[in-house]
Amino acid sequence: MADNTPSLQDARLTLEDRVATLTLDRDDLRNALTGTALIDDIVDTIQWANQSANVSVLIITGSGRAFCAGGNIKEMQYREGDHRNGPFGGSALELERKYREGIQRIPIAIHKAEVPIIAAVNGPAIGAGCDLACMCDIRIGSEKATFGETFVNLGIIPGDGGAWFLQRLIGYQRAAEMTLTGRLVHAEEAVQLGLMMEQVPAEQLMSRVMTLAQQMAAKPPHALRMSKRLMKQAQRHELPDFLELCAAWQGMLHNTDDHVEAVNAFVEKREGVYRGK
Repeated sequence: MADNTPSLQDARLTLEDRVATLTLDRDDLRNALTGTALIDDIVDTIQWANQSANVSVLIITGSGRAFCAGGNIKEMQYREGDHRNGPFGGSALELERKYREGIQRIPIAIHKAEVPIIAAVNGPAIGAGCDLACMCDIRIGSEKATFGETFVNLGIIPGDGGAWFLQRLIGYQRAAEMTLTGRLVHAEEAVQLGLMMEQVPAEQLMSRVMTLAQQMAAKPPHALRMSKRLMKQAQRHELPDFLELCAAWQGMLHNTDDHVEAVNAFVEKREGVYRGK
């Protein structure tokens, strides 16, 4: 990989054929986001992917038993004495700051991601882990995938923005039912609800996700990134403003070498060779 590859503490990062794979690697804590360096690892990887011309797609998955267990519940037990310095200790104002400077950095980073992000959900995605999966563009999981918006079970709310993401993904009514009951949703139902695009056998999960990622990564890099950004912009623009943006970005792409190559490849019935220019 390039020299500017981030140095990660609790995750592993690989890059192959323009597809980066970030594997959360704290199976001892079921890949919990608190009590580990995974928040920094995720944010740093997304910032690197945005800046790297060699990355077209990012896959996020977990090692071991879980995709991501969210917050470390054991840390929530102890909030006095020395534990006040932990992620869940301190006054209301201190906790507000810890959320902003901690877990909330993930949704902000993913919101600004320029490359498509695919979640390969290899196991339970619980609490903030469920929300992490929902922040991605596409979710594909194995039969071991389980989703839970379980914050209410612990007497708290989705402090990482989960209530914003979940209802936009599966609709208000379904999101309300999951959020207000805190129940678990297993793989087959997750597909029915739209939480996952598809379910595959565990041994085929990464190959299926990689096939999809490579289909995307084979496209002209600028057009791929702009298409991803355009879909995000469409969520918050009125149609007239959005169409003006489409016209401006289309003008840029029509003047790229990759557009010329794509048209020639289509006419000549061959695969295009793109250079990101």
